Amino acid sequence: MPNHDGDRRVALVTGASSGVGRVATLSLAQAGFEVYAAARRVALLAELAAESPNIHAAPLDVTDRPAVDQLAATIQERHGKLDVLVCNAGVNIPRRRFAELSVENWHLLMETNATATFHVIQGCLLLLRAAKGLVIVVASVSSRWPDASGPAYQASKRAMLGLAHAVSLEEQANGIRVSSILPGMIDTPLLDRRPQPPSAEQRADSIPPEDIAAICVFLANLPARSCIPEIVVTPSVLQRIGSMR
Repeated sequence: MPNHDGDRRVALVTGASSGVGRVATLSLAQAGFEVYAAARRVALLAELAAESPNIHAAPLDVTDRPAVDQLAATIQERHGKLDVLVCNAGVNIPRRRFAELSVENWHLLMETNATATFHVIQGCLLLLRAAKGLVIVVASVSSRWPDASGPAYQASKRAMLGLAHAVSLEEQANGIRVSSILPGMIDTPLLDRRPQPPSAEQRADSIPPEDIAAICVFLANLPARSCIPEIVVTPSVLQRIGSMR
């Protein structure tokens, strides 16, 4: 029989094994959430879960819809709701310029960044409705203006933002709020997949994952009467709208 704890807030974070997802998982657990940390890298998830009794390792390929549905069923059985969903899983590629972009890599980025966000939100929809919960979509400033992240990445992040807007419009009557975070350059392992990885100086000037995690916790703790549709955050000394040093 299900053993629902209605007083305990429950969160699910995708892309939780490193970078923003890892720090967001730790931060939400510290804030009192019971957090399901979802990612493909099982060993890293086990290390993360060892950091707090509030963290549950949830091995998951977000592009695998049946696996997403199975995780949602597990959360339903244990809790009957989902208060916060952080859609953070994402990928980019080194060969990203339009002229060299392969069809396979186009599909890889669209599936991992955009379609997977659809899978996770829709798969958890009933849980979110039960909690009148919050969806946090970690998109990118590249969804708003061109940059060097590549056309496939930019298109996928723009699709994520459009999906977030549409879900917010349709699900507001069910009490679901949707907030999108549009970060600039973050110091995560994804930077190593750039055609030319940033210098140590640029990394030092970029946004630490802790700043994005802090925004996730801030959004998660807002009262249900308030919703912030979008937050754009860029490195103060490195990036301005539409340009980088």
